[in-house]
Amino acid sequence: MTDRHERLRSACLYLVCDDRPDEFLAGALAGGVDIVQLRMKDASDDATGADGVHVGQDDASVVDAREIVGPNRLVGLSTHSPEQVDAAAGLPVDYIGVGPVHATPTKPGRPAVGLELIRYAAAHATVPFFAIGGISPDNVAAVREAGAERVAVVRALTEAPDPALVARTLREAVTGVTVGPA
Repeated sequence: MTDRHERLRSACLYLVCDDRPDEFLAGALAGGVDIVQLRMKDASDDATGADGVHVGQDDASVVDAREIVGPNRLVGLSTHSPEQVDAAAGLPVDYIGVGPVHATPTKPGRPAVGLELIRYAAAHATVPFFAIGGISPDNVAAVREAGAERVAVVRALTEAPDPALVARTLREAVTGVTVGPA
Protein backbone atom coordinates (compact mmCIF):
# COMPACT_ATOMS: atom_id res chain seq x y z
CA MET A 1 0.00 0.00 0.00
CA THR A 2 1.38 3.42 -0.93
CA ASP A 3 1.52 6.45 1.32
CA ARG A 4 -1.32 7.92 -0.79
CA HIS A 5 -3.50 4.93 -0.04
CA GLU A 6 -2.70 5.09 3.67
CA ARG A 7 -3.58 8.79 3.76
CA LEU A 8 -6.85 8.08 1.96
CA ARG A 9 -7.83 5.48 4.56
CA SER A 10 -7.41 8.02 7.37
CA ALA A 11 -9.01 10.95 5.49
CA CYS A 12 -12.38 12.26 6.61
CA LEU A 13 -12.74 15.72 4.99
CA TYR A 14 -12.45 16.14 1.22
CA LEU A 15 -12.67 19.50 -0.54
CA VAL A 16 -13.66 19.80 -4.20
CA CYS A 17 -12.89 23.20 -5.69
CA ASP A 18 -11.81 25.09 -8.74
CA ASP A 19 -8.58 27.08 -8.89
CA ARG A 20 -8.40 29.03 -5.63
CA PRO A 21 -5.94 31.44 -3.99
CA ASP A 22 -3.23 29.94 -1.81
CA GLU A 23 -4.71 31.68 1.25
CA PHE A 24 -8.02 29.85 0.81
CA LEU A 25 -6.32 26.47 0.47
CA ALA A 26 -4.02 27.16 3.42
CA GLY A 27 -7.03 27.98 5.58
CA ALA A 28 -9.00 24.93 4.50
CA LEU A 29 -6.02 22.65 5.12
CA ALA A 30 -5.28 24.27 8.49
CA GLY A 31 -8.91 23.66 9.46
CA GLY A 32 -8.64 19.95 8.76
CA VAL A 33 -9.18 19.24 5.06
CA ASP A 34 -7.37 16.00 4.19
CA ILE A 35 -7.90 15.82 0.42
CA VAL A 36 -8.28 18.54 -2.20
CA GLN A 37 -9.73 17.66 -5.58
CA LEU A 38 -9.00 20.36 -8.10
CA ARG A 39 -12.02 20.40 -10.42
CA MET A 40 -10.88 22.03 -13.64
CA LYS A 41 -12.54 20.06 -16.42
CA ASP A 42 -11.13 22.32 -19.13
CA ALA A 43 -7.52 22.18 -17.90
CA SER A 44 -4.88 20.41 -19.94
CA ASP A 45 -4.15 16.75 -19.29
CA ASP A 46 -0.44 17.45 -18.73
CA ALA A 47 0.97 15.98 -15.53
CA THR A 48 0.08 18.01 -12.45
CA GLY A 49 1.70 15.90 -9.78
CA ALA A 50 -1.76 14.95 -8.53
CA ASP A 51 -2.18 11.95 -6.26
CA GLY A 52 -4.97 10.63 -8.45
CA VAL A 53 -8.13 11.24 -10.42
CA HIS A 54 -11.86 11.15 -9.81
CA VAL A 55 -14.28 10.03 -12.51
CA GLY A 56 -18.01 10.39 -12.79
CA GLN A 57 -20.44 7.83 -14.13
CA ASP A 58 -20.43 9.59 -17.52
CA ASP A 59 -16.66 10.14 -17.72
CA ALA A 60 -13.93 7.80 -18.91
CA SER A 61 -14.22 4.32 -17.46
CA VAL A 62 -12.53 3.52 -14.16
CA VAL A 63 -10.56 0.79 -15.92
CA ASP A 64 -9.22 3.32 -18.44
CA ALA A 65 -8.44 5.82 -15.68
CA ARG A 66 -6.56 3.16 -13.70
CA GLU A 67 -4.60 2.18 -16.81
CA ILE A 68 -3.60 5.81 -17.37
CA VAL A 69 -2.59 6.66 -13.77
CA GLY A 70 -1.20 3.26 -12.80
CA PRO A 71 -1.49 1.32 -9.56
CA ASN A 72 0.15 3.84 -7.24
CA ARG A 73 -2.19 6.77 -7.78
CA LEU A 74 -5.73 7.05 -6.45
CA VAL A 75 -8.84 6.52 -8.55
CA GLY A 76 -12.21 7.63 -7.24
CA LEU A 77 -15.69 7.13 -8.68
CA SER A 78 -18.99 8.96 -8.19
CA THR A 79 -21.96 6.75 -7.30
CA HIS A 80 -25.64 7.69 -7.17
CA SER A 81 -27.51 4.43 -6.51
CA PRO A 82 -27.20 1.15 -4.62
CA GLU A 83 -26.41 -0.59 -7.90
CA GLN A 84 -23.49 1.76 -8.56
CA VAL A 85 -22.17 1.32 -5.00
CA ASP A 86 -22.31 -2.47 -5.51
CA ALA A 87 -20.71 -2.27 -8.97
CA ALA A 88 -17.76 -0.32 -7.54
CA ALA A 89 -16.73 -3.47 -5.63
CA GLY A 90 -15.69 -5.04 -8.92
CA LEU A 91 -13.79 -2.03 -10.22
CA PRO A 92 -10.21 -0.85 -9.64
CA VAL A 93 -11.26 2.10 -7.46
CA ASP A 94 -9.71 3.27 -4.22
CA TYR A 95 -12.76 5.19 -2.97
CA ILE A 96 -16.24 6.25 -4.01
CA GLY A 97 -18.23 9.44 -3.68
CA VAL A 98 -21.84 8.80 -2.67
CA GLY A 99 -24.45 11.43 -3.46
CA PRO A 100 -25.57 14.03 -3.94
CA VAL A 101 -27.06 13.65 -0.47
CA HIS A 102 -28.93 16.96 -0.88
CA ALA A 103 -29.78 18.95 -3.99
CA THR A 104 -26.84 21.07 -5.01
CA PRO A 105 -26.25 23.67 -7.72
CA THR A 106 -22.85 22.10 -8.44
CA LYS A 107 -24.72 19.14 -9.97
CA PRO A 108 -27.76 20.66 -11.71
CA GLY A 109 -30.30 18.08 -12.81
CA ARG A 110 -28.87 15.39 -10.53
CA PRO A 111 -31.57 14.44 -8.01
CA ALA A 112 -30.64 14.18 -4.35
CA VAL A 113 -30.21 10.61 -3.11
CA GLY A 114 -30.90 11.42 0.53
CA LEU A 115 -29.57 9.66 3.59
CA GLU A 116 -30.80 6.21 2.53
CA LEU A 117 -27.96 5.82 0.04
CA ILE A 118 -25.50 6.83 2.76
CA ARG A 119 -26.93 4.09 5.00
CA TYR A 120 -26.65 1.64 2.10
CA ALA A 121 -23.05 2.58 1.39
CA ALA A 122 -22.16 2.32 5.09
CA ALA A 123 -23.44 -1.26 5.07
CA HIS A 124 -22.23 -2.37 1.62
CA ALA A 125 -19.33 -0.31 0.25
CA THR A 126 -16.11 -2.31 -0.04
CA VAL A 127 -13.86 0.76 -0.32
CA PRO A 128 -13.84 4.01 1.66
CA PHE A 129 -16.69 6.33 0.70
CA PHE A 130 -17.25 10.06 1.00
CA ALA A 131 -20.78 11.41 1.29
CA ILE A 132 -21.11 14.45 -0.96
CA GLY A 133 -23.73 16.91 -2.09
CA GLY A 134 -25.06 19.90 -0.19
CA ILE A 135 -23.30 18.91 3.03
CA SER A 136 -22.80 21.80 5.43
CA PRO A 137 -22.25 22.41 9.14
CA ASP A 138 -26.05 22.52 9.46
CA ASN A 139 -26.66 18.97 8.19
CA VAL A 140 -23.36 17.09 8.59
CA ALA A 141 -24.47 15.50 11.89
CA ALA A 142 -27.35 13.73 10.15
CA VAL A 143 -24.98 12.50 7.42
CA ARG A 144 -22.65 11.15 10.10
CA GLU A 145 -25.55 9.49 11.93
CA ALA A 146 -26.51 7.78 8.65
CA GLY A 147 -23.09 6.10 8.67
CA ALA A 148 -20.73 8.40 6.78
CA GLU A 149 -17.27 8.55 8.33
CA ARG A 150 -16.03 10.79 5.51
CA VAL A 151 -17.58 13.78 3.77
CA ALA A 152 -16.73 15.82 0.70
CA VAL A 153 -17.82 19.41 0.32
CA VAL A 154 -17.71 22.19 -2.23
CA ARG A 155 -19.78 25.26 -1.30
CA ALA A 156 -19.53 24.70 2.46
CA LEU A 157 -15.91 25.80 2.17
CA THR A 158 -15.67 27.73 -1.12
CA GLU A 159 -18.43 30.11 0.01
CA ALA A 160 -17.34 30.28 3.65
CA PRO A 161 -16.10 33.61 5.00
CA ASP A 162 -13.70 31.62 7.21
CA PRO A 163 -12.77 28.31 5.50
CA ALA A 164 -10.52 27.23 8.39
CA LEU A 165 -13.34 27.59 10.92
CA VAL A 166 -15.88 25.78 8.73
CA ALA A 167 -13.41 22.98 7.92
CA ARG A 168 -12.73 22.57 11.63
CA THR A 169 -16.48 22.46 12.36
CA LEU A 170 -17.09 19.84 9.67
CA ARG A 171 -14.13 17.71 10.74
CA GLU A 172 -15.23 17.78 14.39
CA ALA A 173 -18.76 16.78 13.41
CA VAL A 174 -17.52 13.83 11.34
CA THR A 175 -14.83 12.57 13.71
CA GLY A 176 -16.18 13.62 17.09
CA VAL A 177 -12.69 14.92 17.86
CA THR A 178 -12.15 18.58 18.70
CA VAL A 179 -9.56 20.22 16.44
CA GLY A 180 -7.43 23.01 17.90
CA PRO A 181 -7.45 26.52 16.44
CA ALA A 182 -5.80 27.02 13.08
